[in-house]
Amino acid sequence: MSTISGTRRKLAERLREGGSKSAALDARVLIEGVVGERDPDPFATLDAEAGARLEAFALRRLAGEPVFRIIGEREFWGLPFTLSAATLEPRPDSETIVEAALESLAERRQEPFSLLDLGTGTGCLLISVLSECHLATGLGIDLSLEACETARHNAVVNGVSDRAVFQQASWTTGLDRHFDLILSNPPYIPKGEIATLDASVRDHDPALALDGGDDGLAPYRIFARTLPDVLAPRGTVVLEIGAGQEADVIALMTEGGFVWRGSRRDLGGHARAVIFVLR
Repeated sequence: MSTISGTRRKLAERLREGGSKSAALDARVLIEGVVGERDPDPFATLDAEAGARLEAFALRRLAGEPVFRIIGEREFWGLPFTLSAATLEPRPDSETIVEAALESLAERRQEPFSLLDLGTGTGCLLISVLSECHLATGLGIDLSLEACETARHNAVVNGVSDRAVFQQASWTTGLDRHFDLILSNPPYIPKGEIATLDASVRDHDPALALDGGDDGLAPYRIFARTLPDVLAPRGTVVLEIGAGQEADVIALMTEGGFVWRGSRRDLGGHARAVIFVLR
């Protein structure tokens, strides 16, 4: 019977031949998903049940399904997040939003404050900030009920469920309170470009979380109009944007009464987080 180390090498070669550009990583992630632990003993072996499960995972990966979708979980900000069909897969570039939010809070990180996460998905933004700010409370909004249920589960897993509430709604509709920090990773792909996206995104991420309208800016127009009514005095808004959208989003938010306080770049050097306060 092959060891885990040998199985990983064989699987990586099989995935590489199948067209994977990240075959070694894919093999490691799939095996860890089967075993249920990180860095398993390379000299251990997989029993028949685990081997059958790994084979099923391999076939799904060869068919083009992303590895983290296959195992049903992805790490973000050092925390585990369960995925569902209704949620985006949290990606490292979005950690820029958390970094910008924590930086904007400065000394307020150690004080009680309220957080609103619009289009919460897995809850990764809200939960990550709450994990760093132990006196904060948060509300996550999503149009998808399934996404809200996924986020609630993730809040429990990551120990912040007593400070996090998730509800189904359309953006700020029905909200009658103010928040000190508002975050969002909204859908920002122009409708006509969705069909051109990589298959791992186009075929597996929910369309509801991708489609930003004809020009990709529809959510930001809503934010410019509605966020002034729910942002507390001295509050901050941090929004994720797509490539090339910085100037347009700044213009829209400025028209809505906001002042741009800077942008933060992601791992690829692209403007990813834009920061605003009210005039």
